[in-house]
Amino acid sequence: MKRKSYQRKQKRSKRTRKTFIFFVAFTSAIVVAFIALRVYVQVAGAPPLTVPKASIFLDENENQIGDHFTNERRYWVSLDEMSPYLKQAVVAVEDKDFYKHGGLDFSRIAGALLVDLKAGGKVQGASTITQQYARNLYLSHEKSWTRKLNEALYAYRLEVFYDKDEILEGYLNTVYYGHGMYGVEAASRFYFGKSAKDLTLAEATMLTGVPKGPSIYSPIVNLDKATNRQHVILKLMTDQGAITQDEKTRAESEKLVLKSDSWVATKSVAPFFLDVAWQEASEILKSKNLDISEGGWTIQTTLNLEHQKAAEEAVAKHMPADDLQTAFVSMKSKTGSVTALVGGRDYAASSFNRVTQAKRQPGSTIKPILYAAALENGYTPLTYLNVGETTFTYDHGRATYSPKNVNGKFANHDMSMAQAIAISDNIYAVKTLEEIGFKPFHEMADRFNVTIGAKDNLSMALGTTETSLYEMTNAYNILASQGKKTTPTTIVTIKNANGDVIYENKEVSKEDETVLSKENTFILTEMMTGIFDPVFSDYSPATGISIRSRMTHTYAAKSGSTNSDQWLIGFTPSLTAGVWNGYDQGKNLTAKEDTASTKQIWIDFMETVNKGTKNEDFKKPKDVKGVVIDIESGKLATDACPQQRLVYMDAKDVPTEKCSNFDILDTNTWGNFWNMLPFSIFKN
Repeated sequence: MKRKSYQRKQKRSKRTRKTFIFFVAFTSAIVVAFIALRVYVQVAGAPPLTVPKASIFLDENENQIGDHFTNERRYWVSLDEMSPYLKQAVVAVEDKDFYKHGGLDFSRIAGALLVDLKAGGKVQGASTITQQYARNLYLSHEKSWTRKLNEALYAYRLEVFYDKDEILEGYLNTVYYGHGMYGVEAASRFYFGKSAKDLTLAEATMLTGVPKGPSIYSPIVNLDKATNRQHVILKLMTDQGAITQDEKTRAESEKLVLKSDSWVATKSVAPFFLDVAWQEASEILKSKNLDISEGGWTIQTTLNLEHQKAAEEAVAKHMPADDLQTAFVSMKSKTGSVTALVGGRDYAASSFNRVTQAKRQPGSTIKPILYAAALENGYTPLTYLNVGETTFTYDHGRATYSPKNVNGKFANHDMSMAQAIAISDNIYAVKTLEEIGFKPFHEMADRFNVTIGAKDNLSMALGTTETSLYEMTNAYNILASQGKKTTPTTIVTIKNANGDVIYENKEVSKEDETVLSKENTFILTEMMTGIFDPVFSDYSPATGISIRSRMTHTYAAKSGSTNSDQWLIGFTPSLTAGVWNGYDQGKNLTAKEDTASTKQIWIDFMETVNKGTKNEDFKKPKDVKGVVIDIESGKLATDACPQQRLVYMDAKDVPTEKCSNFDILDTNTWGNFWNMLPFSIFKN
């Protein structure tokens, strides 16, 4: 008996020793595994928290006008920039012990394991906020044990290197809220039209319910289910002491106003402009070895919302109801800041930007560049040329060129440069190029950064080489800037996701970057005001007469026409605007389309943005003198010669001889004079 009792004790002792040894071994294995895990985590280092973020565009007054994102719409905001209700709500519903555990909630995991084992697969989740954040950053959403193991590993690494608020902030900035919105800021703006920091308790809990199933609990998809989910979250917050019963009751009764329609509308603000700004910002950051695709940039632009609205309304009002296309751009003189840009009639139909990307023949808008070269080569506003029908010979006499004017008519007398600009006489332009030579024209075009082509041809004087509206408008902006170099820009500042200023476009003085002397710039500018003056009308009216009656300010401008293109570019001392109209296919235009659209769009814009402002006169240099001259003879005006106009020129070029009755005879054919006689007896 004693022997049997002894044997039983020995067996129990052996089992106890085995159990102890197993326990020690198991514990040691866990300790070793934990140490190995800890060593691995330390060696691996902190997992990166970088996620794609939306880049935000601001106008010149720092109002948000749009954004840019690669695949997902995100805005990163700190916890301090979120409503405190968001933090409380997400902890209450997603992970009430978030601030207590180390990334894994083992009691929830055990419960989920039992459910999954019974179901024979991955059914119930037990992910903490840290695990969900890890999944959002590094993993897919597939339901597998491998993904779950990796999720736990990443969660542990996050908990080792980052504090709880950093993890919660990251989660709230990466969780998906449906409709392409990632993070609470994007979601708040989409659903409620406000920043996440301004959300009420009712709004915050409604938003917090969406990630469980965006296709089910989005208030836009199913308001009833979204509201039921919101009430569940409010109850949890009350039970956990995050809010009072009274707060819960008020939140449940609050009527929410969804603003997703407003979001859709704001995305369409100046889309052509934003494309240009994005490209320019990309090039700026690339020059600093930075990649714009990282996202999170805050890009303050030069856009003036009032100017943009004026441009868009002018286009909408005056463009005919067919497939005629348009392009518009305006720039501030001196800085080159682009204040408005319309690259076509409908961005949704075509994002092709006709301001920057389209290359078309500028027609007569090239002539001011030619005449700038002429002024430097002995011409004055009172240089007279014979502008009758002319056939030019070139290529060593082997070819001829016979330019025509738009209406097919020609003047029957000599014409001054001042008048030739006003009525856009083509013979005068070609003769000018022939006389001054191609080299001065090329050099001047290079200084204005305008494309006129490498091959010498007299037709260059009439703008036959294709260029862009962006390029041409900047050339005119140089004239508005008193001959100082300007470069068009859409960017004011660029800040990174941390708010650091990476780039700032400082308005530096460009006194040493003279393109054209201020004297010649002023003389040319004043001649360009002549397109609105009826006194210059001859065989053809001055090209801007049709909009003269609408003018309340002083403008200098030049129009251009080809068979398929219509242009008008003009400026005040502070603002330049250019308009192009034509068909993408390059088919011919009609005179009606010119009158009804191009010029009307331009004058609509200029008058709208200058309404209520004091008229600006162009600043006259001291060495330039203004004199009233007789248009036909180019002599000082007297009462005997009624066709008078104030003309500015270099003081040394001012005429000294006065006009008389005989000059009227000298500047008209004797046939015209004979027809003026009142006595019919002498005419028969």
